Formats: sequence, structure tokens, C-alpha cells
Amino acid sequence: MSSGSHKDQNGGTQADEAQDSSDRRDILILFATETGTAQEAADRIARECRRGHFQARVRNMGTYPPEELVSEHLVLFVVSTTGSGTEPRAMTPLWNLLLRSDLPDDLFEDLDFGIFGLGDSAYEKFCWPAKKLSRRLTNLGAHEICDRGEGDDQHQLSIDEQLLDILLQLYPPLTVSPETKISDPLDADPCYWDVTVQCNRRITADDWFQDVRHFELLSDQDLDYQPGDVVVIHPTALDSEVDNFLVTMGWANTTDEPFTITHTMQDQSLPEHTPEVTTLRVLFTRYLDFNAVPRRCFFELLRHFATDALEREKLDDFVSNEGADELYEYCQRVKRTIREVVAEFRSARIPRDYVFDLFPPLRPRQFSIASSPKRHPREIHLCVAIVKYRTKLKIPRTGVCTSFLVALQAGDKLRITIQKGLISLPKDPTTPVICVGPGTGVAPMRAVIEERIHAGSKSTILYFGCRSALKDHHYYAEWREYADAGKITYRVAFSRDGPEGVKRTYVQDLLRQDKESVWELLGKQQGTLIISGSSNKMPAAVREAVRDAVEEFGNMAKQDAINFVSLMEREGRLIEECWS
Repeated sequence: MSSGSHKDQNGGTQADEAQDSSDRRDILILFATETGTAQEAADRIARECRRGHFQARVRNMGTYPPEELVSEHLVLFVVSTTGSGTEPRAMTPLWNLLLRSDLPDDLFEDLDFGIFGLGDSAYEKFCWPAKKLSRRLTNLGAHEICDRGEGDDQHQLSIDEQLLDILLQLYPPLTVSPETKISDPLDADPCYWDVTVQCNRRITADDWFQDVRHFELLSDQDLDYQPGDVVVIHPTALDSEVDNFLVTMGWANTTDEPFTITHTMQDQSLPEHTPEVTTLRVLFTRYLDFNAVPRRCFFELLRHFATDALEREKLDDFVSNEGADELYEYCQRVKRTIREVVAEFRSARIPRDYVFDLFPPLRPRQFSIASSPKRHPREIHLCVAIVKYRTKLKIPRTGVCTSFLVALQAGDKLRITIQKGLISLPKDPTTPVICVGPGTGVAPMRAVIEERIHAGSKSTILYFGCRSALKDHHYYAEWREYADAGKITYRVAFSRDGPEGVKRTYVQDLLRQDKESVWELLGKQQGTLIISGSSNKMPAAVREAVRDAVEEFGNMAKQDAINFVSLMEREGRLIEECWS
């Protein structure tokens, strides 16, 4: 990648303009993320900028006022990609503003920018939001001062290496004091409110390997959410794990001593709702994640604090290009956590002032709502798979948020908010809607079905998939009741219940069996297709099954069928709500 340069109307070059901007030594880094990867990348860029004596400001695109962008002179965008190629939710307000048709072509003529996209090349629309953002900003007069970077999850080193490349193209400790009063900023955030846990019930068989839970949350206020919307929950780490971690770090004697956090370094982002006065116990219970799987940059920083020669040598090996495979085997492959790493590198003593540099934020988690407020006023239902699995390590791997949720009991309080989802239903309840939601992907489909039944619809078709009819058939009694009453059509695939040696049946196989009906509903009747669930092979396989139906029963050539499915997506008649 090479830096671009072009003449302006006064004969100067863009390189001259970039030099003028660099004299101000300030840069805005805007990130949009779903899983936290883009935020970590933004923080890494900021640290490198700090070494070059730049004043970087790291901001979440979702909380940055989009109308202020026109006042910036140098911005680096770090944008992740969802499985379906859509932009992260945090990018939506800015993107909607940029799409306005009344914006002048020279709106951003004084803006220099760079874009780093994060994605997975296994998906068709690799780094699609970054590409769209680059094109739109250029059309509005902004100057892209370096080639767009594209970090690929399929390559272990690519993100780190490309971040450094971008930095080269762009340009060749916290103050604490004792306090006593500690408050939680989340309590004062008007966008959040309290709900009471009414139900925490396992809905998979007791002897089944996976624990899936049905939660019911009760609010004391009326709720107005739509199918596809998500609940945002801030988890807390388990007390026992926090205690053990603080002892391992050598902080046992100062665990509950209050101190003040002053955000003096704007090139460093802090977790959302970080309190001004806190303790180490509160910080690692609510705001910093020691159970995360560390990335390469963690080891790069940890080596500075290791005093043992052998440990330092091992850390040097890990962060070298030659040691990339060894680091992957040690950490990413087995999902070793930060807590386990620091327990092995015992000579590394991290000063309190550097905790925000090394430890990632304990991010809030998003869960699709599995209910309609029209059917369940003042209630929110969730269908959540509890994360617990084994690797080569002795101790099973668990999810921070689902471990927090599974321990909730009736009467417990949660502070939540709701975010807008991606699903948009037809206004006419007679318009067919095909819902494809295997596993916990059925959560938003339950909301869709309840919403449409309340509106009097009898033209919803649910394709559900699970392993066993008796073990993980989520909400079976509800689907059977609706189907028997003629309110929905229900099709289900049990992938593990068939005879040994017989090809397994998945939701995409049911769609192939129903190809003529699929074309009738989506082609002739202009229905909507909603796909929800894990963003592995399922969404692509469902799309392929629909394309085959269009090709065969719509009498289209293969490319025309592909174009038809693409048109459905552009018209909002094909919606993916998938997660990794």
C-alpha cells in the first residue's frame, strides 16, 4: 500500500495538506465494533500514535455526534463487519447522515482520512462497510491519504501487520488520588433502566450437553420494542474469580482502596461508564475483562513488565514473526485467558496505572429479544445458550456474561437497555414471511411470530433446526399449538435423530424439499425471508437453497436467480440477523 498525493486548485499537494495537519499533532480515531475487535485495533493505533507524539482521541462511532465530523481535519476509521456484510450498529447514525441526498459534494474537502476494515475473507462481503464508507466520504470531497486497510480474521498476523502498515502510510499513566465515595455511572444513565428477573429456566434436557435458558425480565414501565431488537446487558465477573485474579496480580492488599481515574490521555479509550472513583475490585468486576483471550498486543506490553529472563525470552518469542504459530497454539487455539497467562508469567508485575493499556474492556453483551410486547406487556424474554466448552486445557472454557446470567434468580435486578435490530416486517400481515432460525436463532423468530399472530397473520412459516426432538427442541409446545390452530406453518429438522450413516437433515434441506412453495411465497407473493442464527455455513446454505428454488420454479438462469436474491436483500425482503 502506498500513500496517495494529488494537486489542489492552488497548486498544493495533498501531502502538503497532510503535513499541515500533522503540525497540529491531533488525530481522531473512530471505531465501530460488534465484538470488541475494532476497539482493540483502535487502541493499538492510538498507542503507536502516542509514541510519535500525536494527540489521538479514540471514540466509539455510536456515541460520537456525527454532525461534528465536518469540523475534523484528520480521522482514522476502524470498522468491523457483521457476518452478513452490514455495518456495525454503532456506525448506523453516521452512515445514515452520510447517505443524505442534500449533502454538498465538497462537504469534507478539508478532511483527510484513512480507513481500516476488519472482517473475515470467508464471507462474501469481506470488509464491505469499510469499502462503502471509503467511497461515500470520497464522493463528499474527503481525501483518503492511504490505501484502505483490510484485516482478515483468517490470518493470525494480518491485523497487527496491517495496522502498522497503515500507521507508516499515515505518518513515515493515569493520575489517581484517594477518594471515598464510589458510584456507578450506569445507574445515572437515562438510557438504561432496571428490570426484575421473573424466570430463569433451562429448556434443554438435563442430560443434554448444552444448557439453553429461557429468561423472562419484568419492567415497571411500558416497553416499545420491535421483533429483532436486542437487549444490552452489562455482565459482572464472578466474585471468586476476581479475588483469585487480584491475588495473582499482587494487589491483594490494595484491592478495596479507592482511587480516582482522571482521563488525561485522550489517545486512550476507557470502558463505557467507567466511574471517576473506583477500586481495583470494582474495576475488574465490572469494567475490565481478565477472562478474555489475549491478543498479540497484550504480550507485546506484558514483556515490558516481566523481570525473569526466561519469561521475557518466551514473551519475545511469542511476539516475533517466527513465534506466531507458537503463540496461536499457546493462546488462541485453546482459548487461554489473560488470567491464566499472568498466572504463568509470575514475574510480570503490572502497575495500576497501566491497567487500561493491557486489559480489554468488559463489554456489554447483546441478546436478541424472544418476545413481542403485544403478547407480553412490560416483559422481555430471552433464549440464551450458556457458553461452556472444553479445549486441551484442563479447566472448561466459560462465557463471562452467560455465567453471570445462569446464576440469576427470580427477584434479582438487572440494568438494561434496548437497541434497534435489523428486522423489518411487512406492513401487510397477509404478506408471507419465511423464518429460518435453527438453535437459539429461533429467539427473534419467536418475537416475529408473536407479533404477526397478534396482527392476525396466518402466513408465517417457521423452519427450525436442532439436533434432537427430545433434547433441544426449543419452544416445541408453542410451535405445535400455533401450527395446530393454523396460525403458522411449522417445519423442523432434527440433524442427529436419523439412522447412523444416513445424511443429516438441516433447515436448508427442508427448504430444498419445499422449493416450489418457497418460490410461490418469495417470488410470486413477494414475501420476506428472515435468517437468524450462527453465522457459520447455515446462512450461505439457506441462500443457496433459495437461489435453487428461484432458478428452477422461477424459470431463471443461474445468474438471474442470483440477481433476484440480491434484489430481495436490497428491497429489505431478505434479512440476516446472525452472529459468530
